[in-house]
Amino acid sequence: MKEEADAQALYEDVDSNAVFANNETDLNDIDVYGFDYDYTLSSYKESLHYLLYNLGRDALIRHLKYPKALLEVDFDPNFAVRGLHFDVHKGLLLKIDAFHNIQLGTVYRGLTPVPDNEVVQLYGGTHVPVHKMNFHGTSRHMHQLMDMFALPEMTLLANAIEHFINNNIPFDPEYVFHDVRGAVQGVHKSGELHAEVMKNIEHYIEKGPEVAQLLNKLVSEGKQLFLITNSEFPFVNKGMAYMLGNDWCDMFDVIITNSRKPQFYNEHSRPFRLYDKHSHTQSWDSKVTQFKKGQVYQEGNLFKLQEMTHWYGYKVLYIGDHVYSDLADPTLKLGWRTGAIIPELESEIKTINSETFKKSVTWQQGLQRLIEKMQVYDHPESQAIIEQWMKERNHLRRVTKEVFNPQFGSLFRTYHNPTYFTRRLSRFADIYMSSVVNVTNYSTSHTFYPRRAALPHEQPIHIG
Repeated sequence: MKEEADAQALYEDVDSNAVFANNETDLNDIDVYGFDYDYTLSSYKESLHYLLYNLGRDALIRHLKYPKALLEVDFDPNFAVRGLHFDVHKGLLLKIDAFHNIQLGTVYRGLTPVPDNEVVQLYGGTHVPVHKMNFHGTSRHMHQLMDMFALPEMTLLANAIEHFINNNIPFDPEYVFHDVRGAVQGVHKSGELHAEVMKNIEHYIEKGPEVAQLLNKLVSEGKQLFLITNSEFPFVNKGMAYMLGNDWCDMFDVIITNSRKPQFYNEHSRPFRLYDKHSHTQSWDSKVTQFKKGQVYQEGNLFKLQEMTHWYGYKVLYIGDHVYSDLADPTLKLGWRTGAIIPELESEIKTINSETFKKSVTWQQGLQRLIEKMQVYDHPESQAIIEQWMKERNHLRRVTKEVFNPQFGSLFRTYHNPTYFTRRLSRFADIYMSSVVNVTNYSTSHTFYPRRAALPHEQPIHIG
């Protein structure tokens, strides 16, 4: 069987520059394209994660008097993956699948893995009850770290806990969680992070002609464009001018900064305010009753946007990087089509395209089919063979996990199930891609089709 698996033709490489569909999406229906700014129109270099980590760490030490020894602990970009949960009460960073099961081998207290038997004892098994989860990833028990800025936050949290444990310093994990989160969020809200980026924008933002090519293509084909971002206009303007030129505002029919997502999607009365690009002030007198191209607006709400623009339902495609705060409400409340930017796709696809990974996955599936068929035989010889196969399968599971990330594995999968992140991505994003510029590879009449995966009671169909 192993020889047959090795001789079997391996699956074709996946194109990392493609757009992938969870739900059939016909671009011919789309008249209006909307975009987030951070990690959507702007692509940040890894240097931004180091900056955010350092600013958050310094804030912990300066304002909350955390140990200065943390200054000696740097950001490790290879420690965590996005989509992990932090158990606020137990102080554990862990990976949960689509069925609320904890993936054993991916539970960490600080930087130290927690043994499987301890995990089972702590949780009474491996299942996390639904009341400890939350629709948008945040609850009193479990907090899911979803956006790209979460990687420095997770690493700082793990480093702080590791330091306390190693130095026998008493701590409450709930306090540490809120302290770290407050410090990292604080450098956003205070404008400190944005100020540092604006000082040296070439060091933090990728620059290339691709974003301009995409937007010009859409405009030339009569599509309307809008931008909704939580970032302040001076920060957005600095980045967009760097990427697209000083006249970038003229490309957009509606520009909304300081939008306060996800509140933007849930409030009905918050009015839009006109922003003066020259004096950097916002209006305080008359309410905005119509949008003018090239102007900048702040605050407002989704329902007023729809009322003023008449942009409805499947005619709108909104693209952002945060599955919850960018995409969930527009698709659930207004029926917008949505696209998710998942930068990690590029490296994950590179891994799954490797010959070693392909062979490991193919043989792992072959072993599982053998085990499934042989389990009906209960004589000792058969059981001994099954036991050997199980050991080999478990070894392959570890190999195919650690090749993505030694601690937590793939963003998209546990050993065999989709992750909780993937489940939410599948529900809230019609399409997803590694970069917004991947859309340029398709015509505006292209239809994205999801793959028809066989359900457990169906037979897989092989074509070609």
